[in-house]
Amino acid sequence: MGGFFGAIGKQNMLSDVFFGTDYHSHLGTRSAGLAAYCPEQGLQRKIHSIGNSPFRTKFENIFDMMRGTAAIGCINDTDPQPLIMRSQLGTYAICFVGAINNFDALIENYIRQDNRQFGAMSGGQVNTTELVAAYINQKESFAEGIRYAQEMIEGSAAILILTDKGTLIAARDLMGRLPVMVGKGPAGYCVSFENFAYQKLDYADYANLAPGQVVELTADGMTTLMEGREEMHICSFLWSYYGFPTSNYEGINVEVMRYRNGEIMAQNEAAASSLPRVDCVAGVPDSGTPHAIGYANKSHIPFARPFIKYTPTWPRSFTPSSQEERNRIAKMKQIPVDSLIRDKELLFVDDSIVRGTQLRETVEFLYESGAKKVHMRSACPPIMYGCKYLNFSRATSDRELITRSTIIELEGEEGLNYLEEYSDSSTQRGKNLRAAICKKLHLASLEFQSLEGLVQAIGLEPCKLCTYCWNGKE
Repeated sequence: MGGFFGAIGKQNMLSDVFFGTDYHSHLGTRSAGLAAYCPEQGLQRKIHSIGNSPFRTKFENIFDMMRGTAAIGCINDTDPQPLIMRSQLGTYAICFVGAINNFDALIENYIRQDNRQFGAMSGGQVNTTELVAAYINQKESFAEGIRYAQEMIEGSAAILILTDKGTLIAARDLMGRLPVMVGKGPAGYCVSFENFAYQKLDYADYANLAPGQVVELTADGMTTLMEGREEMHICSFLWSYYGFPTSNYEGINVEVMRYRNGEIMAQNEAAASSLPRVDCVAGVPDSGTPHAIGYANKSHIPFARPFIKYTPTWPRSFTPSSQEERNRIAKMKQIPVDSLIRDKELLFVDDSIVRGTQLRETVEFLYESGAKKVHMRSACPPIMYGCKYLNFSRATSDRELITRSTIIELEGEEGLNYLEEYSDSSTQRGKNLRAAICKKLHLASLEFQSLEGLVQAIGLEPCKLCTYCWNGKE
């Protein structure tokens, strides 16, 4: 996925953008970049890979190279950015976060117009952000261009631009799948995915952009260039997994939601008399932990941490490209607490189960460490569809999802016609799916949060949430 941060004022704002961008490190692990503008130097930019080193170590010398009264930064899992573009709209730096499902069609459509062309990266690929900029540049203003690009893109597009006039232009995607918030501070204004990022920099909440809203920020204030929409489908995974615990989206805190989500799971199991007898409840660290705390509090089963991640050596940003190495690093991170595992029956809560590869490694590690039984709970419903709006999953196709692959093993392709039944634990197909996954992962029991329970935990109207990965509904 990814995230961006920008700031503008009447002094050098690069420090704010450095720290603000760094606070988005939980949203991306592939590349990062900063761009700044000052009248003396114009637009400046620096991009680094962060696959093996965190953001700060790559950009710690940036203050010797760049400065500006306005700056933007981006961390992402896609192509290098921000890019600096020159067009009829002027020279500008641009960041893009989202997903483009009609990528090839948009490229072909653009190239056929007056024999236009793109600069190609390795392998002949086109930088995603350059494609977005190409469509923005076809209109007479940034606002019109952004709206045009967003309407042409099948997927989602949150956009942040730094102009050669030293202003910022920010746009939330048309359906509001990601948040874009504006903060106001003594030095000026900022724009961010995460409000805690600017609150730590002494900015206060100023505006929460509506879906599709486009605004321009100067050192003196914010102007709306394109009005937003009422309809919203914000990503539910922001609360259940992606969001940092201190974040607030649409006024709802992530950590509080996760406690409530775990409580609802335990309450539902207690009502069905299906709470397992275990020695403790634990989270699959780190994002599963608050769900587990809520589950433990409601079920009155002790909470514990039977294994700890050794993050000083293995930071989250270290993400090897091969699955084999990712599995090895995941195992290297896990340090067991022998007296909390050996001969114990454990219930773990994970934020989600996507492909099940890493979870299988975790369960095997627990049994190797002496666990008697391992029960698993997923803090969200069974994932039946790969995300096509934010690319949150590493799965390259729906068939890589453990739910779909298991359904095909159980019933062949015909089973894919009954995904709703398989999601529901009260149906025979639902029971069969859970039993089959238990067998695959060597689990004593498995259950998923219901979609109704997840929506209840978030607290927004169902029509305002994107739940595509669970029910396939746009």
